[in-house]
Amino acid sequence: MNLPPRDSDPSRGVVRAGWGLPMKVVLLAMLGLFLGALGGAALGIGAGLAWVEIAQTTSFEGYSGMLVFFTFMPLGAVIGGIGGAVLFALLALRDDAIAIEREPAGK
Repeated sequence: MNLPPRDSDPSRGVVRAGWGLPMKVVLLAMLGLFLGALGGAALGIGAGLAWVEIAQTTSFEGYSGMLVFFTFMPLGAVIGGIGGAVLFALLALRDDAIAIEREPAGK
């Protein structure tokens, strides 16, 4: 007999991945990772440029540019990616607690 897995209930829209996580949570976490990394990298570049101006870092042979793009940008991307993935995963996990659409008044 081809019985569905115990964690699957297509009638409720819950189909779980192999490790017991809903696929929606995994996909939103991946989206959060991607968007967070992009935003974090942009903020890292901004913070690096501000640091170079405030600390008056030397620009000898491109040192200030290397500092921004090899230190601040990757740090911002990592921090933003982790933060975005966690935030989107938490939002996806709490989806049932967030009222996206209203229930009809008769129910």
